[in-house]
Amino acid sequence: MNPRLPSRLRGLCAVAIAVLGLHGAMSAAAAETLPSINLQLSPWTVVARSKGIFKEEFDKIGTKEVNLIASGGADLIGAETAAVNKGAIAIAQRMIYPATVHRANGLDGVIIWASEPSNRYRAPVIARASNEQINKLADLDGKKFGSSRISCYWSAPTEALQSVGLPLDSRGKQGRVRYESIDNVSVALSAVLSGATDATTVHLAAGNAAGAWLSGKFKVVGHPPDDGVYINHAGRITYFARREFVNKYPEVVKAFLASRERTMAWTLDNVDEASKIVAKETRVPLEVAKFQITHLGQWEFTQGEPNADRTRNAIKTFQSWYIAQGDDVLSERKLTDAQIDAFVDARFFVGGKYSIYR
Repeated sequence: MNPRLPSRLRGLCAVAIAVLGLHGAMSAAAAETLPSINLQLSPWTVVARSKGIFKEEFDKIGTKEVNLIASGGADLIGAETAAVNKGAIAIAQRMIYPATVHRANGLDGVIIWASEPSNRYRAPVIARASNEQINKLADLDGKKFGSSRISCYWSAPTEALQSVGLPLDSRGKQGRVRYESIDNVSVALSAVLSGATDATTVHLAAGNAAGAWLSGKFKVVGHPPDDGVYINHAGRITYFARREFVNKYPEVVKAFLASRERTMAWTLDNVDEASKIVAKETRVPLEVAKFQITHLGQWEFTQGEPNADRTRNAIKTFQSWYIAQGDDVLSERKLTDAQIDAFVDARFFVGGKYSIYR
């Protein structure tokens, strides 16, 4: 500092320098870097890694290592939620209905991305192809249906069967179709083939279902209504993370979403090359990998819903509808409008500080 300055002015300069130094330290702390991140291994994430998209986006914010974690051997639906809760993975994918149920069950998480509405091909009701007695939804009257309860594999067939006057059993009331909760897709499909159950619902493009579907051993016998609650609201895909993580690393979340958007565009323009990557990295036949990208019901490469309020409205709409149909889980743990509004983090939707949407 200049010794010729008056002593009082020298003192003010020293204070200013100290304040600026403190502000810089605070800014550095606020922009804390995440050295590495664990994400789900899935068709789109293996493409993002292979094509260098993750590296380009995460390098910008100092995250130098992206680890892709495969689902466990048990392959239980919903296991990714426990992984997020325990910090094993940072961001998880689930359909919006089960994501909402996990929030109702106490997960302190937020939705950082939601998809556009679903379609009739994503979660159909299927039966054994050789079962001549089951050809349409009405044929399931008095029959057995087995699927995962906290998933689209319950929410989609619930509406599909309700549309033909055949409600599924609930915990408190017997319906027209017997319901068995089965949280493993392979077991649910095997049960249909063996005759232990008569029908199930799966996402045909899921890695644990696509091969079985392509074998020709199953047939579609029904869909949820095109103008219904599942397709327009409850069948959307989401990505969610713990609130603490999102608040601490919002730039990491934005890099993840930017990577997903870029990967979707590249994959749909380069289906053959992307299929080879998916086949190699997820260890599925090339036929299955290509089906996961091109099937009308696929969800790994679908467009996002940019509007946070539309996402919130989707949750409020399907929560009310399923409660009216006897949904025991949401009936007991109904989210308030305020809780739903907070569940959808608007910072990552259009107009938000960390939005990827222009």
